[in-house]
Amino acid sequence: MGSVLCLETSSKVCSVAVGNDGLILSCLESEITNAHSSQLSELIEKALHEAGLKLKELDAIAVSMGPGSYTGLRIGVATAKGFCYSLDKPLIAIPTLKSLAFGIHSCADTETAFLCPMLDARRMEVYTAVYDSNLNEIRPVSAEIITTDSFMALLDTGTMIFGGEGALKCKPLLGHHKHSVFLDDFRLSARFLYPLAFEKFRLGQFEDLAYFEPYYLKDFVAGKPRVKGLK
Repeated sequence: MGSVLCLETSSKVCSVAVGNDGLILSCLESEITNAHSSQLSELIEKALHEAGLKLKELDAIAVSMGPGSYTGLRIGVATAKGFCYSLDKPLIAIPTLKSLAFGIHSCADTETAFLCPMLDARRMEVYTAVYDSNLNEIRPVSAEIITTDSFMALLDTGTMIFGGEGALKCKPLLGHHKHSVFLDDFRLSARFLYPLAFEKFRLGQFEDLAYFEPYYLKDFVAGKPRVKGLK
């Protein structure tokens, strides 16, 4: 027991993973921009095929719950809830930044380091939080405008590892500190969801399908359409 389909749609990368009994069986990703709605179903089908499983054989569906892309989160959660309703399977929700922190933990020497996952918001703003090496949240999730003074209190006490698409734009401001470490080629992936989702499955920690919504953190702000002829 423990076959879980994991959906990660909260960033530019659309990612699907399938795991069983604590092991990841398949993981597929698409970097096509703004194509989550068209890519997700195909990725799910291929990932299940690679894992040798059918939808009805799954024990649960897991989804990255946010914060992140408003549209991406809506697509991921709607898809996950649709499968849960149609298959009568439980829904597992994983905080996106905790998943990213787990990925940082698995990719770097983090025995005593602070983990700082960052998701791109807009301009110099990121969605971020800080975790210790045991994935305990020591600084809550927030939308933060990064400056040269950000995280100084923690950086002065020890190593902090930054990872995620939001970290790249912050590196010029924070990379000078002797305790800052940046994972330049690191990004979100559904493969980081599964270990956390499997633990929740084992403990029976499921969401209420009727009331669960993504964690947007900030209200959606639509861009203003450009009027033809005006600059």
